[in-house]
Amino acid sequence: MIQYNERSPLPEQRQIVSRQKVLLVSLFHPELIRGGAQQICYELFEGLKEEPGIEPILLASVTSDTYPALFKSGARITGFDGRPGEFLFLTQEYDYWWHKTSSSVMVEAFAEFLELIQPDVVHFHHFFTYGIDLISLTRRVLPNCRIIFTFHEFMSICAADGQMVRRTDRSLCTQASQVRCHQCFPERAPEEFLVRKMWLQAHLGHVDAFTCPSQFMIEHYVRWGIARNMIRHVTNGQRVYGDPAAIPAAEGPKKRFGFFGQLVDNKGVHILLRAVQILRSEGFTDFVVEINGDNLRYASPTVRDEITAFLANEQTLPPNEQIVFDNGSYHVDELQSRMSRVDWCVVPSIWWEIFGLVISEAWMFRRPVICSNIGGPAERVQDDIFGLHFQVGDPRSLASVIRRACTEQGLWNRLSASIPQPPSRSDMIAGFRSLYGST
Repeated sequence: MIQYNERSPLPEQRQIVSRQKVLLVSLFHPELIRGGAQQICYELFEGLKEEPGIEPILLASVTSDTYPALFKSGARITGFDGRPGEFLFLTQEYDYWWHKTSSSVMVEAFAEFLELIQPDVVHFHHFFTYGIDLISLTRRVLPNCRIIFTFHEFMSICAADGQMVRRTDRSLCTQASQVRCHQCFPERAPEEFLVRKMWLQAHLGHVDAFTCPSQFMIEHYVRWGIARNMIRHVTNGQRVYGDPAAIPAAEGPKKRFGFFGQLVDNKGVHILLRAVQILRSEGFTDFVVEINGDNLRYASPTVRDEITAFLANEQTLPPNEQIVFDNGSYHVDELQSRMSRVDWCVVPSIWWEIFGLVISEAWMFRRPVICSNIGGPAERVQDDIFGLHFQVGDPRSLASVIRRACTEQGLWNRLSASIPQPPSRSDMIAGFRSLYGST
């Protein structure tokens, strides 16, 4: 028999407390295509499943050129691998200039999905491969839901893949304008960029709150036109991928360098390889570089050919003359074993790297970071305090830092001892939950 006291409401007096449904809209699924935006979104999804009073649902996009086998006749939104709460949005007829789908059936499918799920919060981690207009659609279908949008790059601002790197001379761009954007896209009239901005801002106007993982990124979006009080800094957080104590640093000189990430232009692995060539030409070869990553197919033909030729030539050298080793792609569960093979983590990005998840991953295992002196890495890594900077895009500057890292006694120990704790997944979840409100 259940006894009720004065403080215990009778059954008819009790209110049913519903769980808050949070729909996370992700660019790709990290198990299909690696990338920081999708990795963070999935970290959030996994973490929210452990939160009381929250029911997360994940919708991740996929394109037919990456996974054609997933596209069946009539399929629009499907479950993913039989996992509860995980779905795939099968992108079709996507317009990469206006960032919208021309497929009416995909628009209908998204609306039906919203009506079926009935989320209290819709948290967009991208509009790419979905369409910016699906934000407005969300507001029409669910007028009372809370819409959150997290920026992971500058695609709203910059038509050049959101990288803010000028196509004319590959220099860094600080702000968009009709004339500057026309110079990158001479086939498009300056007026088109004004219309594009108005189009994007009109749909983003339905968002209740924006977030950015770094402070410098906020300034870019404020200059572009989003009110400062609408943007919150919420860090990217992760679980710890292994046991940091299990891989102490090797004894003696610290001469092992690692690159972790995608082998695409903006990640700058070719800058690292050029630095190796410079040091080799100077007769300095007592060090090792390990390349961990994939997606070389998405690099520009010029950069792809440069990386491919370097790695092929390296294989022709006698084993005792090889410096660079290509370890291929990896899953986050392999991070501990990959980090155990290096002393330093090199982040040679040539764009405004937003955050740099690899920095957090290196910090998990007390590996100092050598990074470009701009953007998120420069904001996070204090030069000569717990990491080292070099001039962005300058292989000679990087070569000089690598030589210093190999030869300066006590440098590694000093930097490693000062490394801060990387942001945790719980830190990130707390930041987002404060924006989700309550039901």
